[in-house]
Amino acid sequence: MAPRPLKAALTVASAAAVTLTAAPAQAAEPDPFVWTELAGTYVATGMYGYEPYAVADGYTPTSCVPGMGYPYVNEENVGETDPEKPAALLYEKGPDGLRLVAVEWVVKAGSGVTPPTMFGQTFQVRENVPDVGSGHTLHAWLYKPNPSGLFNATHPDVTCPATPAP
Repeated sequence: MAPRPLKAALTVASAAAVTLTAAPAQAAEPDPFVWTELAGTYVATGMYGYEPYAVADGYTPTSCVPGMGYPYVNEENVGETDPEKPAALLYEKGPDGLRLVAVEWVVKAGSGVTPPTMFGQTFQVRENVPDVGSGHTLHAWLYKPNPSGLFNATHPDVTCPATPAP
């Protein structure tokens, strides 16, 4: 190989290696079969992309939580581990209004209560769940891809509006 094409090839290979190592870390992909299990959740919650349907079905809006957005909680579903009955729908504000980004299951925590498991994931212990208190929660970021993982408790790009200083 002539020196010039060899230098060009080495330059391209070096640039590719540097570029690939500079990429941000991504969460591990979940088991592919989890998408089959989540199909029922998609079907049951897809209509809540239109927020008034959530309110009509008993989901009550609560205050914005950084990293989660605006939880709409349905008290009747708290304690459910049915994939089609999440206790909360999570919305974020955007230029076109509220957008559904995730769903959340909540089981009240108590002495002797073991965190449940769904989709191969163990619920996380969380204090101060809106309208619940201490609980075990599982999030699924079905409607906004989460670089931290499909089942991560928070999303790095979901924020709350700044509160004006008093």
